[in-house]
Amino acid sequence: MAAIPLRVIPLGGVGEIGKNLMVLEYDRDILVIDAGLMFPDSEMLGIDLVYPDITYLTDRADRVQAVILTHGHEDHIGALPYLLKYLDVPVYATPLTRGLAEVKLKEAGLLADAELHTITPDDVLQLGCFTVEFFHVCHSIPDAVGVAVTTPVGLVIHASDYKFDQQPVDGKLTDVAKLRALGDRGVLLLLSDSTNADTEGFTPSEQRVTEALDSIMDAAPGRVIVATFASNISRIQQVINVARRYGRRVGVVGRTMVNNVRMAINLGYLDIAHEDLLSTSDMNNLRREQVVIVCTGSQGEPTSVLARLAGEEHPQLQVLPSDTVVLSATPIPGNEEMVNHIVDDLFRLGADVIYHDLADVHVSGHGSREDHKLMLSLTRPRFFMPMHGEYRHLILHSRTARATGIPPEHIVITESGRVTEVWPDAIRPGERVSDGHVLVDGLSVGEIGEAVLRDRRHLSRDGFLVAIVALNPATGEVVADPEILTRGFVYVGESEDLMEGAKDRMWEVLKTPATGSSVRNKIKDTLSQYCYQRTGRRPLILPLVVEV
Repeated sequence: MAAIPLRVIPLGGVGEIGKNLMVLEYDRDILVIDAGLMFPDSEMLGIDLVYPDITYLTDRADRVQAVILTHGHEDHIGALPYLLKYLDVPVYATPLTRGLAEVKLKEAGLLADAELHTITPDDVLQLGCFTVEFFHVCHSIPDAVGVAVTTPVGLVIHASDYKFDQQPVDGKLTDVAKLRALGDRGVLLLLSDSTNADTEGFTPSEQRVTEALDSIMDAAPGRVIVATFASNISRIQQVINVARRYGRRVGVVGRTMVNNVRMAINLGYLDIAHEDLLSTSDMNNLRREQVVIVCTGSQGEPTSVLARLAGEEHPQLQVLPSDTVVLSATPIPGNEEMVNHIVDDLFRLGADVIYHDLADVHVSGHGSREDHKLMLSLTRPRFFMPMHGEYRHLILHSRTARATGIPPEHIVITESGRVTEVWPDAIRPGERVSDGHVLVDGLSVGEIGEAVLRDRRHLSRDGFLVAIVALNPATGEVVADPEILTRGFVYVGESEDLMEGAKDRMWEVLKTPATGSSVRNKIKDTLSQYCYQRTGRRPLILPLVVEV
């Protein structure tokens, strides 16, 4: 066994959907693959986005050689501005991925200082002790690549997000020949996407979406509004292609999507001229059967274009009864409720709404079980670590790996924040180096912790009660009747008996003169017990002692 192992450290994206960030560390060299974000789950009240905890990297900033970006989706590049605020390292990406990253860095005011490099699947990089190669993969965005890293202990393949689509939008197939050649060289460790590990067969081709859009535009009596991810350049091209067949023109709405589309046109990734895109004025004034609108909001984001249209809050566009609205995405786990609300509101406005349960308006960019088997058979790794998925996906992917002949002891199921150590002839779990994530709440990044979320959950369930008492600071005696304010617990005007009982309990506490924290603690404990006895609920009790 070699003296020094390769340390494989997912700081995000393993045991969860999103915030993908993989670290490869050997001796004093560190390589980072992807820097993505995650959308908050239903328990993260008020949180906008979730970033990986990069403390492990910032503590070793002088050892980080580079960041490699595999493709331009938010769950792979969304945290790049946050990472580059703390790490002065070069970033390598294919042209479209770099363009999407530049849009994000420009919005964050970091583009001028960022060191960005463009790569192609044929490039080879020497980054510290790591020799890095690339191979093209099909995904739901052009210019996606997997990464092959030759390390001092052996060859590691980071397959990123992939599928073996035989009819991709851009015509570029997953590079099977290169994957087979890498397998012939001998792959020590395969890191492979597990998102669709519970889905049988091969993931359908993007061509199925084209066929669905064709049927929709053929039948639509008025405008067609298509909501998708702002970075889904392939889907936008599909919409453009189908719209042309039916004599329709396309316009794009949503700041991030507009910026991404402009960049993609400039780089040649979208087959449309800037001047051919509709303005919002055109969208309103052209005959409705001539118009297609592409916008953000497929995940029900509250500030997205589709959400504002559904809420009749968009300043320039309104949903019309003749409109056909297409949600060309599957809801990310946790977003289903928001998406359902928007769908209902659009139906109320008279639109015809088509979503993934009704037609093939979206296919996954992630491989299913047969895709996984093909990746495993091409690369033939000695060791295997499933990534990019919730824990059940990792387990199911590991079963597929065992079915292809990988021994159970050569498979490691891990989670974000835990080290795996790899030698040429052994693999074993290591220590945990990170337990958390960084929460983004408005302009606050990392300032919201579990204590705040716990209070928010408490408030959302039971509301709060403020107990106000004025005391003489010298004697500790009460100088005015106590007051009670409440929100989200009960309505004071309709709960006079409850409030009077609460005041009586406060007077019992205040019979004995006292000051400071002792009074606050007694009031809090007494009212907490009283409220639970009377209502079966535990509002957040906030005693306010005013010294007069």
